[in-house]
This record gives sequence, C-alpha cells and structure tokens, in this order.
Amino acid sequence: MPNIRIEAVTPVHNRRELTLECLKSLFSIDLDGIDLSVTVVDDGSTDGTAEAISSAFPDVKIISGNGDLWYTAGMNLGIKAALEKEPDYILGFNNDSVFDKKFLINMVDTAEKVDRSVIGAVLIDWEDRNSIFQVSPQWNVWWGGLRHWRKQTLDTLPTSPWEVPIIVGNCVLIPAEALKAAGLMDEQRLPQFGDAGLTPKMKKLGWKLLIDPRVCVYCKPNDIPVSFGALSIKDKYKALFNDPYGPHGIKRRFYTNYFAAPNKIQGIAAFIIFYARVLIGKNIEGRWGMDQNEKPLAVIFADKIIRR
Repeated sequence: MPNIRIEAVTPVHNRRELTLECLKSLFSIDLDGIDLSVTVVDDGSTDGTAEAISSAFPDVKIISGNGDLWYTAGMNLGIKAALEKEPDYILGFNNDSVFDKKFLINMVDTAEKVDRSVIGAVLIDWEDRNSIFQVSPQWNVWWGGLRHWRKQTLDTLPTSPWEVPIIVGNCVLIPAEALKAAGLMDEQRLPQFGDAGLTPKMKKLGWKLLIDPRVCVYCKPNDIPVSFGALSIKDKYKALFNDPYGPHGIKRRFYTNYFAAPNKIQGIAAFIIFYARVLIGKNIEGRWGMDQNEKPLAVIFADKIIRR
C-alpha cells in the first residue's frame, strides 16, 4: 500500500527557539507508512526565525507574511498551499509543541479505522506532565458556552477515543476531504481564534471529532491574560470593543459561541448568558468556575467513547 501523505502546517511569529525545538521534535517521530511534509507560515518574524528554520530544516517550506496575518489567516495561507499537493491529511499544529514519538502513527491509525473522523491530541502541560488542558470541552447554554476543564489529568481520560463537540487547533489531524467540504477558517470574524469555528462546522457536516488518548503532545502552558477586573475603565472598554485579537473581546466571544454551538439560537443564548454570569460573579471561566467540581472525562463522556 502507498504511504499516507500528510502536510503539516503551523503559523509562527518571533518564537525562533520554540519553533526550532518543535520542528526538531516533529522530525524525530516515527513515520512508518507516512510521508510527511512541513509548511511554516512565518508572519513577519524579526528574530531570524525563517533563516534559522531554513538552515536547520532545509526541507521545510516557508511562506512569508507581513506580520498582519495572526493565527487564522496564517493557518489558512498554509492550508491552501498544503492542499495544492493533494495530501490525504492536513496536520495543524502550534509551534510550542513537543511530540510523542508515535503520536502521528496513532492519529492516522484512528483516522483510518473510524470513517469520516477528525483526530485531536491530548494536550499535556509540559511543566506538569500529568495535567491536560483545552481537551474535550463541553457545551452547555447555561454555562455560557463551552466549558474548558481545569482539573483533568491523564488518569481521568477514557482509554479509547471519544467523540467531542470541538477540537482546538493546537494539534489536529484533518482529512483533506473534510477541509474541502468545510472550507477554511473565518479570518474576518475570528482573526485569532479561527479554530473555534472549524471543527464544529465539520461536525455539523457529519464528521466525527475524536480525541485519541494515545496521542500525546506536550505544550507550553497558555499565557494567563490580565484579569478583566484588574483593567482600568479605559482598558476595559478597549478590551471589550476594540481588540479583535484579545481574550476579552465581545466580538470574539459572540462568534466563538455562534460557531461552536450546536445551532445559532443556542450560540446567541449562550453569549447573553455568559455576560450575565460575568455580572453576577459566576462566570464558568473565572474563579467561580475554578472552584466547581469536575467529574473525570471518562465519566463525562462515557456515552461518547468509540469502542474498537
């Protein structure tokens, strides 16, 4: 049988050393039965990222941006170039990742065995090798949208792949046919969080979104943004209405809920409820949310586990 053809894509901006470590890890994995090519979209880096990649990894294709692409447009540019090579799959990944040796073989194994499936990784905090994050969030209108778990570990996961409502873009294997059906990410409405709309759209088109517990990727912990409550009134207004790239923006929240929701009505309702919760101090993403109990993901998603 011919090898599986995978085009890997990541956007970067001024994180030269992280990017080099990430690529070193990616090119060290087991690729038995896989032909892997890598495209890096260098969005106007000024720290020599592109030059360092070209020197250390001459086979990596580099696409240059002017610094205005941000995540969504950067990924879209790389995906469009990758699809021209007619691969079987696109691997989208962040450049702050370190990969388990068999992560891609396990991704492909599940994708090939489960028809019409998109496969996400278990994202592990590389400072705490037992803690996971941004894995398998759950949708609930009364929470104000998606709830990202705070207390899950490798020990709380299902032991087989399970179906989820969304896969974040840190590391995801997408069949080329799924991308052709769903189209690219929305650069205008979600310039920095386009992945929030992509896999839910695929799910609505009949693709299964799966997390495979055998697929382990170690990631740099997310930078914690300045608390909204700690901002001045002027900065609060800016964060809410004038910053399309930041975590507090109303536009970002609206479109994240709108695209990720099972339907538009639920998305709009969850958006309203989210800010109502903020006003009463019971925001699922704030301190109140952190204090809530969490059942293990193996229990929460027990009816979504794929038996193989």
